[in-house]
Amino acid sequence: MSPEATAGPASAAPPAPAAPGGLRGLFSRWRASPNFAIYSLLLVGALVFPEVVQNLTGNTGGALVGVAADAGVYVLLALGLNVVVGFAGLLDLGYAAFFAIGAYTYGILASPQLASTPLHHAIHLPFWFVLILAMLVAATFGAILGAPTLRLRGDYLAIVTLGFGEIVPRFFRNGDIYTGGVNGIAAIDQPSLPVWVTGPWANLPFGFVQNFNFSFDPTAFYVVIVILVLLAIVAVTNVQNSRLGRAWMAIREDETAAAAMGINTVRTKLLAFSMGASLSGFGGCYAAAKLSLVTPESFGFVVSVSILVMVVLGGMGNPPGVIIGALLVYGLLYKLLPDMPDYAVGVANSVGLGFLTKPSGDWVGLHDEVLRLTYLVYGLVLVLIMLLRPQGLIPSRLRKAELRGGVEADSMGGVTETA
Repeated sequence: MSPEATAGPASAAPPAPAAPGGLRGLFSRWRASPNFAIYSLLLVGALVFPEVVQNLTGNTGGALVGVAADAGVYVLLALGLNVVVGFAGLLDLGYAAFFAIGAYTYGILASPQLASTPLHHAIHLPFWFVLILAMLVAATFGAILGAPTLRLRGDYLAIVTLGFGEIVPRFFRNGDIYTGGVNGIAAIDQPSLPVWVTGPWANLPFGFVQNFNFSFDPTAFYVVIVILVLLAIVAVTNVQNSRLGRAWMAIREDETAAAAMGINTVRTKLLAFSMGASLSGFGGCYAAAKLSLVTPESFGFVVSVSILVMVVLGGMGNPPGVIIGALLVYGLLYKLLPDMPDYAVGVANSVGLGFLTKPSGDWVGLHDEVLRLTYLVYGLVLVLIMLLRPQGLIPSRLRKAELRGGVEADSMGGVTETA
């Protein structure tokens, strides 16, 4: 008999150790996967945020919940741009155009706007149907933008997308009859549901509401945007780990080599533009419903740059980092910087420097002086973060390794030259 046949159970390979369960297993998974830890913290924070805000503000925190809902729109936009810039490596400076397309799609199809056109009949489609339709319309225009740019790379691609981003808002501004022109579209329908659940997060007891209309309810809009962001995260993560996601990354690293390896670069780049634009259309439709107003001034070049800053600052190619970057930049741009003059006046009054708040001669007063410096502070913050964390706040492992390798290669090259 062979030694293998006579060997007893003791000679068999030992079973793999079971993964620890409970809190210990959760902590182990957090250590092994930082992204899982970030997702867990973000989910818990999103669930408890309305209740915590209401308790801290004495049930008057609806405005803060509304600000958080607006921040969720930019999280959607940043996740979509991350597909184009972070995954596929295609620099897009006109991303706000798809945001505008999604918003105007809902504005035209869910308002009295068409009654004043040659059609003489307003269309009031439900929000939930137009949400999907706006995503498809934006994805179609994403493919239309991608088609003439397939042979362009780098700066040339950025210039073409910048042109597209400038054309779309001006098209809506000049389409007076159908788009409202400079005044935009107002009185847009609010979403509604046959049944809605209320609770302490809305300063109400638990219960069900029949035929619920959102009617500018910040908590209801907050719940919807959290659900939309969760769906976007699931979709983006699954695509990132799929064959298509690997193809995007191959094109980002070297498009010529990717084509030589058999990747259809035309179709792959078009899919990147389409998927990124679809998430922007998602966000645009939601923003139009929440504000009940759409104007062309809301979709300028500054919006595209701000979203790109969110992606780069958070960590290109890493969805959790992009979410953190979007929340931080939105809070800085739309909450901290606008309130900074009032904070400065309050601090001056509290330390006995109230005379600085009064205008005198060329001195316009502390409030207006700080107001002039807001974008200077914003620029300094971005410069410092990029100097200290060029890979982003929470970079992907691949990008972090690339930057580290580039630094090591540069330093070794310097040693070789000086030797």
